[in-house]
Amino acid sequence: MTSSIVSATDLQITVDETSGGTIVRLRGHLGIDSSPALRDRLLAMLQRQSMETVVVDLTEVSYLDASGIATLVEGLKIARSGHNSLRIQGLQGRVLHLFEVTGLLDIFEINGSRSAPSVVKVP
Repeated sequence: MTSSIVSATDLQITVDETSGGTIVRLRGHLGIDSSPALRDRLLAMLQRQSMETVVVDLTEVSYLDASGIATLVEGLKIARSGHNSLRIQGLQGRVLHLFEVTGLLDIFEINGSRSAPSVVKVP
């Protein structure tokens, strides 16, 4: 089942439920104005007893601020307390850099593993 919400704050949230879990695809800006919509949706999914894995796909997120990060961290705490899994995929560009400098690569499962994605740095 797929559902989609477009908030007035330029964040599109698309949810695809599969037999193995749920994929939450985000598109646009994840910031102070849009993070409450994601928070409500994410926490409702993570608090369900039957949920196995929630994957948040950030491939099409062009902007992420501290409130967006706080929402993802809160989701991770809820997932862990309910013995669920919250994973992040699609980190690239500025969003990847933000995860690197804040140390979030060490606490989130990225692309199904706890290690950082391969990044080639050019001197």
